[in-house]
Amino acid sequence: MASILLRARGSTVAAAAWGRRALASLAAGTDIVSAAPGVSLQKARSWDEGVSSKFSTTPLGDIFKGKKVVIFGLPGAYTGVCSQQHVPSYKNNVEKFKAKGIDSVICVSVNDPFVLNGWADKLQAKESIEFYGDFDGSFHKSLELDVDLSAALLGRRSHRWSAYVVDGKLQVLNVEKKPSDFEVSGAEVILGQI
Repeated sequence: MASILLRARGSTVAAAAWGRRALASLAAGTDIVSAAPGVSLQKARSWDEGVSSKFSTTPLGDIFKGKKVVIFGLPGAYTGVCSQQHVPSYKNNVEKFKAKGIDSVICVSVNDPFVLNGWADKLQAKESIEFYGDFDGSFHKSLELDVDLSAALLGRRSHRWSAYVVDGKLQVLNVEKKPSDFEVSGAEVILGQI
């Protein structure tokens, strides 16, 4: 099985050498569903769609099992790098992902699904990318991809990252050194890793 790549500022770093960040639990072959037991995400939607679905959530198994998925996480909707670079990099490369057999390109953020819905509309990205809210951060915390961004008035959020997942199993993980960086988590990088 392919070894996992943890990338920081363009250099490959082994999980054990990452320093104080405890990413060692995310090794190649890690089952994302098992690593985040009982966690569900909320598909981006309007408030009325939320009410009509009784605020349903989507289990991780429904998102990952039996599929080839490229997923990327970011600190938050409507923020600078996320809006101007991260999401557009995936939106502009969706056809290249499809050509490589990717079933879903997913953006996940520690936001509610209603904010993500409005943001996806504003970015005109809903047709190409699936947006999921991790409203309480439990997905990111389970995968040790959470970060305290209180200094930027954001509270607990997600690191900026990307991953390639096949049938729920992690193949590649790229994590930026800082959430404000955009060097290893963009679409162009992960396209070269599939």
